[in-house]
Amino acid sequence: MDKYMVLKRHFGHSRFRQGQEQLIDAILSGHDVLGVMPTGGGKSVCYQVPALMMPGMTLVVSPLISLMKDQVAALKRAGAAAGFINSSLSGEQLKLVYERARQGAYRILYIAPERLETEGFVTLTKSMPISLVAVDEAHCISQWGQDFRPSYLKIADFVDALPVRPVVAAFTATATAKVRADIVGLLRLNDPVCSITGFDRPNLYFDVQHPKNKMASLLALISEREDRSGIVYCATRTAVEKVCQTLCQRGIAATRYHAGLSKEERQENQDDFQFDRRQVMVATNAFGMGIDKSNVSYVIHYNMPKSLEAYYQEAGRAGRDGTPAECILLFSPGDVQTARFLIEHSGNEELSEAEQDLIRKRDAERLDEMIGYCKTARCLRGYILDYFGQRHEETCENCGNCKGSHQMMEVTVHAQMILSCVLRIREKLGYAVGKTLLVKTLRGSKDQNVLRLGLDRISTYGLMDKLSAGQVRARIDFLLLEGYLQIDAQHAVLEPTPAASPLLRGQKKLLMPVRLESRTAAPARRHRGRAFAAGTEESAGLFAALKAVRMTIARQENVPAYVVFSNATLMDMADKAPCSMAEFLEVSGVGEVKAERYGQIFLDAIIAYQQEH
Repeated sequence: MDKYMVLKRHFGHSRFRQGQEQLIDAILSGHDVLGVMPTGGGKSVCYQVPALMMPGMTLVVSPLISLMKDQVAALKRAGAAAGFINSSLSGEQLKLVYERARQGAYRILYIAPERLETEGFVTLTKSMPISLVAVDEAHCISQWGQDFRPSYLKIADFVDALPVRPVVAAFTATATAKVRADIVGLLRLNDPVCSITGFDRPNLYFDVQHPKNKMASLLALISEREDRSGIVYCATRTAVEKVCQTLCQRGIAATRYHAGLSKEERQENQDDFQFDRRQVMVATNAFGMGIDKSNVSYVIHYNMPKSLEAYYQEAGRAGRDGTPAECILLFSPGDVQTARFLIEHSGNEELSEAEQDLIRKRDAERLDEMIGYCKTARCLRGYILDYFGQRHEETCENCGNCKGSHQMMEVTVHAQMILSCVLRIREKLGYAVGKTLLVKTLRGSKDQNVLRLGLDRISTYGLMDKLSAGQVRARIDFLLLEGYLQIDAQHAVLEPTPAASPLLRGQKKLLMPVRLESRTAAPARRHRGRAFAAGTEESAGLFAALKAVRMTIARQENVPAYVVFSNATLMDMADKAPCSMAEFLEVSGVGEVKAERYGQIFLDAIIAYQQEH
């Protein structure tokens, strides 16, 4: 079979996406490749198609067990012989996989990078032909990549030690120019064909919100999306526990994932989410790279990540099937202090102190870029694409900043009031206080603590009594963002920075962007009904019926629903409403193998729905 026949038979597509064919042709011609494609851009097809055409076996180095399992399950249902080797296998299971590999039973074998160093696996690879080594999430090899893993540094030595050097293909979704150079050098790619198709995900809606009450905002957002699968990312385990508990108490089907849970509980919770037994996953970044659940329709960051790379990769877990999805960041200045603390206390024992210092410095620079994203008034998508070096339109009309509008407000006098009050309180009490007491003092509150401490007798008491508590907090938060105030991480108290002096002396003005009301409806309401090609209620109703059929099959076969068919495939199926096997094969994402396996079941469901409606 040629590449088009393989694509159609096994993956159900009639044409390749941008960049795929170039990389596939290069691999088939014996060239090393580097593919940089956005999450959901079809990186897997770039090595899976050649793997099914080349002699011998393809090794895929993959960082996460969950990704391997899902990829192998999907490949088997697409009619491709695939297996995996990782720590989840028992001794007997591992022995069986080794034996099947020796017999040539696999065209594609997924392995964890740590496995490349084991004597048993090295011996195995000496006795079987390997035509291709594909490295997924290749940015892990670079110390400039946010997911640096020392085990990835062993890949090049492993490849060089094979009896015959195979083609090496590296793929990633988030790689700056520096990371790309590291990938080529550290994997020792031979004059690779490089394809960078861009980083933009047009189906993703980006927004940054600055809520007064994060938990209340989160509950509102999820309640509006109760019928949809989503991920909530938190910076710490403590926050994960708090958020998950609150969601469950409100009747939301949520589960959790972080490194503090046992391996068994993490796997159980992940399965509950993957198999749609739980709609919401609340997690730290431990639930991250390699998660391939295609029907995630929103990702909410309860806390700001430490870098744009991390944010974009985590946010990119939404809308992997190409359908509209939302990426919302709930920001507060306290997030900055948390991120700085995590950076300062990070470390890797496998690295020297000098290397660790370099990485911390790098991470501090990345944090500044992330903070800039949270407070920019310009196009959010453009800000991200600028970071990755991709040209773009000035506005995208699909982010919170473009859909809304901003005006610049001079807040110099208000800033001076706030800074003066911080100094007067410290002068009065001999110590600094937190945001809550500062706001009450500035607004002239008769709160018991304010009166007990005598803060009603300082000169700055009541200076901002014409503003609401939220407005005062917003200005304090802006001073924190701009570096005029800082929070003592240990005691959560406010202190002026050296940068505050010129502002206090009236030597500079301060402008604060204020976002006005959005010009359009909320994304949740815009996207609630998928824009089917036919645009009919019948399509939406049939889609719901097909989802129910898919869920029944998934439970019978004990696989995630999207492994049967993605949401995008079901949507196309609902639009086209095929009534014959020939028409069924015209649905995007339906290959010959899956048509043979599931075709009649779905055709019967379509006919039954049409007869009832």
